[in-house]
Amino acid sequence: MFIQIEVNDRAMSAPLCALVATVCPVEIFAVEGGRLLVRPEQVDECTLCELCLDAAPAGAITISRTYSDKKLVSRGSDNTR
Repeated sequence: MFIQIEVNDRAMSAPLCALVATVCPVEIFAVEGGRLLVRPEQVDECTLCELCLDAAPAGAITISRTYSDKKLVSRGSDNTR
């Protein structure tokens, strides 16, 4: 895998979890019990389009590139909860 995706559950409301799962074009995320889950079998499909990072509150999702020390962090507004 070239990336790792982490979700901060405390930063995500159920509606935002649904939104993030919907905006991902390669279905990396799923919602279960109101929580946003990363589907490991889909992670390699990530195109780094950053749609999830725009939709999630600041700091709620982190994408780490395993081949470098670069991390992408969600930057959506905290008042979207």
